[in-house]
Amino acid sequence: MLIRSPTDIPPSEITPPEIYRERRRFMQGMGVLVAGAALGAAPEAEAGVKLAGVRPSAYRLDEAKTPYKDVTTYNNFYEFGTGKGDPAQNAGSLITRPWTVAIEGEVGNPKTYDIDALLKLAPLEERVYRMRCVEGWSMVIPWVGFPLREIIRRAAPTGNAKYVEFVTLNDPRQMPGQRSRVLDWPYVEGLRLDEAMHPLTLLAVGLYGEVLPNQNGAPVRLVVPWKYGFKSAKSIVKIRFVEKPPLTAWMRAAPREYGFYSNVNPRVDHSRWSQAKERRIGEFRKRDTLMFNGYGDQVASLYRGMDLKKFF
Repeated sequence: MLIRSPTDIPPSEITPPEIYRERRRFMQGMGVLVAGAALGAAPEAEAGVKLAGVRPSAYRLDEAKTPYKDVTTYNNFYEFGTGKGDPAQNAGSLITRPWTVAIEGEVGNPKTYDIDALLKLAPLEERVYRMRCVEGWSMVIPWVGFPLREIIRRAAPTGNAKYVEFVTLNDPRQMPGQRSRVLDWPYVEGLRLDEAMHPLTLLAVGLYGEVLPNQNGAPVRLVVPWKYGFKSAKSIVKIRFVEKPPLTAWMRAAPREYGFYSNVNPRVDHSRWSQAKERRIGEFRKRDTLMFNGYGDQVASLYRGMDLKKFF
């Protein structure tokens, strides 16, 4: 598979922000926007709008951030197409208000959160994380969100809850890529409960201090920085606590190529891509890939005693 640099994407494949926002307003309908404005919620629905009350965190990197333009125009989000420019081109059809996230399964406190209630669940903070794609490219992104464990704590998992399953929106009218069978929709991902509870695991609602753009997983997505990017489910509508490992979308599609854990590991190659090195978007030369994407000091203990070639 040829991996294109953002500078190689023709301008015709990229929707300018002002056109994208106007198209999105049209798709949502003026009635929805007027109703949202009456409730004081409409401004938060627009990508490009600053998120209020975002505080800095200790999760920073002494590495250059990937420019906003590259982060928002070079994406894998197959719900909007398989090309890197497709999500930015096609995601204007996604309606992110109203939006709910259901907490289900082996929990003492099942609940459905409206997205605006979710935004107020915990203080929002900016975290600058590395993001490593299994295809061999990487970025550095300043996400905005709060630790996933804030939701888990409120859900009160039962003793039967060993894993957390994330289910994303399944609506081909809004997500035209779902009209193809490239994957078995909806997109499903999963973590072990202790992975989900780890302080690094983030529920993100923004990037670069702004509302999360549709093409990056609006209105709410997962960010697990020590795993390959496909583990970080986008546009989440359901979080389920279960006893057995969920069958994830990529495991269902290609079980020999995608394992449940999918930790960044330079010593375990994908069948199509070496994982020893990576190309940071915006850089010409490749760099060495770090075990656990550089977060080994924080997360290696989660896998003590495990054969990470067998449990890839």
